Amino acid sequence: MAEKTLFEKIRDRELPAEILHEDDLCLAFKDISPQAPTHWLVIPKKPIPRVAEATTEDQAVLGHLLLTAGKIARKAGFAESGFRLVINNGPDGGEAVPHLHVHLLAGRPLTWPPG
Repeated sequence: MAEKTLFEKIRDRELPAEILHEDDLCLAFKDISPQAPTHWLVIPKKPIPRVAEATTEDQAVLGHLLLTAGKIARKAGFAESGFRLVINNGPDGGEAVPHLHVHLLAGRPLTWPPG
């Protein structure tokens, strides 16, 4: 069995995190290295390494991640001022943890193009 990722350890409460949302399919928590005043992560509970490895079986959970990000952004009051969702894939895409996750960034104007 492969070693658990950092996010699996957070999911299993083996590592601490400031949890913002949890349901049957996903978990949302604050990023430990924020890149904006608000930087939250939304992860599937099912370990999917990256979006390029997701399958049609993962379609519902992928949609759920985006809907959950929108829900927590609305609840926090960022829906009108704006926020950014980012999914990194692979080393050149900026992926640091091999567990699919959606970054929710808000709280300041975000420039384009990123990175």
